Amino acid sequence: MLSAWYLHLKWLDQKHWYIAAMVSWGIAFFEYNFHIPANRIGSQELSLIQLQVIQIGISLLMFIPFSIIMMGKPIKLDYVWAALCLVAAAFFIFKK
Repeated sequence: MLSAWYLHLKWLDQKHWYIAAMVSWGIAFFEYNFHIPANRIGSQELSLIQLQVIQIGISLLMFIPFSIIMMGKPIKLDYVWAALCLVAAAFFIFKK
């Protein structure tokens, strides 16, 4: 979803917002074709909150290189601390 949400800021910034929205919806359509079946399969073993924490964790892991490589933005130390808080959240969510 990172591509659908943010890539238009770099490559379509001179286009009208509705063009960026249509391109983003097109990208999101293909991403949802993977996301929805994964949630259906995962929900057989995991709770809803566990699925959400996994989704947030994966998004963060993907956002860091996306932000640096694709968008050319630096990562601040505050972002690292926030990531560690999410790791702690995942620990408590999955703790038996």
